[in-house]
Amino acid sequence: MNDYAERRREKRLRYHWPVWFAEDFNEELTQGQMVDVSSEGAAFTCYSDRGNLYTGQPVTARFSVPKFETDESFGMSSFTRHGHVCRVENVNDFIRKIAIQFAEPLPFKPGEQTEDEVDTRERLKAVTI
Repeated sequence: MNDYAERRREKRLRYHWPVWFAEDFNEELTQGQMVDVSSEGAAFTCYSDRGNLYTGQPVTARFSVPKFETDESFGMSSFTRHGHVCRVENVNDFIRKIAIQFAEPLPFKPGEQTEDEVDTRERLKAVTI
């Protein structure tokens, strides 16, 4: 496991769902693909030629998070969160992975809603886009 996982205080919810972001939400929004989310931050991928984000830059993101119910169903909770860029990694020549920290945490811990990651994957299989 990598060093990032060992420093994490809570389990992440891994899923693939659109995320829109910009430094200023009054400007044109850029679309990315969510990689994972916790109550305090998120990681997503985007094309390298879009949204030139850098470490420390303020950013606002709009995204939805699955919220699981006890009856095996779930709904999507939508959020807009301000924060800052913690890390920018080049995945390849075309894709970058961006990690952001929220200024205000989500009201629940997305990755700690189910027993294990296999259960989470099975429940999300029908809606992943």
